Amino acid sequence: MPKSLKPATSPEQQIETLRSRGMQLDDSLAYQWLENVSYYRLSAYWYPARVFGADGKRADVVQEGTCFSDVVALYEADRKLRTLVHDGIERIEIMLRTRIGEQLVASGPLSYKDPRYFRPAFDHAGWVSTANKRVKRAARSNEPIKHYKTAYGGQYPFWVLAEVLDFSDVSRLFEGMLAHDQRAIAEDLGIVPDLSLLSKEQQRKLKKQSPLARWLEQLTIVRNICAHHSRLWNKSFTPVPTSAMRTQTEFSLLPEFQSEDLFGALLVMAHLLRIASPGTTWPQKVADLIRSEFLPNPLVTHKAIGLPENWELAFVSP
Repeated sequence: MPKSLKPATSPEQQIETLRSRGMQLDDSLAYQWLENVSYYRLSAYWYPARVFGADGKRADVVQEGTCFSDVVALYEADRKLRTLVHDGIERIEIMLRTRIGEQLVASGPLSYKDPRYFRPAFDHAGWVSTANKRVKRAARSNEPIKHYKTAYGGQYPFWVLAEVLDFSDVSRLFEGMLAHDQRAIAEDLGIVPDLSLLSKEQQRKLKKQSPLARWLEQLTIVRNICAHHSRLWNKSFTPVPTSAMRTQTEFSLLPEFQSEDLFGALLVMAHLLRIASPGTTWPQKVADLIRSEFLPNPLVTHKAIGLPENWELAFVSP
């Protein structure tokens, strides 16, 4: 039998519940946040403070000294980080549209419609169907789409289509591209693993697909989290293999074997943004935020973001 849902409670009741569980709080501050942000949303930020019971599971009681004000500060730091990350991914997305487009249109403005330019296992028809839906979605308000529909009978060169694609569409398209096209784009973006430092099996895999494909898949998830205002801090993502990338100095701080924490995504973003916008201050802004607002918070550990020793080196321009 499924459990019965708990009844809804008021902010006043939630304050009493938190106090009974050991949370130190100011009633007016707590009321403001519980009324406007919600108990459920904030609960993820005090989760690490919940003590472990005899059964090894988290209990409702929080550690002594846990303050609601620290929960609020962590929530705000995470909100600022989401804003920074969303801004960074926007620039990366536009750069990728451009680089992928340059590679594809060398064979013609409509080459993206030709399955010969993609991997046999790629669901090319499915991708084109999705792209057509994006065009239809934009048709009422997008002037270039209107123009090309009228003047060219609905034939949209990639540079027009790219403007209505989602980041996930761009990521999937890159994943479906032939290995030599992937490699050309990745190398232009400074992703050039040292084959001599890899095993024969790792070399074989690398020749089949650029490691950038898996990172774009992870960044798609990160982007969607930001777009939906969800939590970034203390989140695990789809793991990405790191052996090939770690052969480059720029990525040597990635964890061995695979990366599933936020730090890896931030490190790769910092690299890509230096390509997209030389002299960018984005990496420094991220480092400053982590240093000044995350790490001083008693609810935060290095592990929650995946920070290694010397993590700040990842955000210093080479």
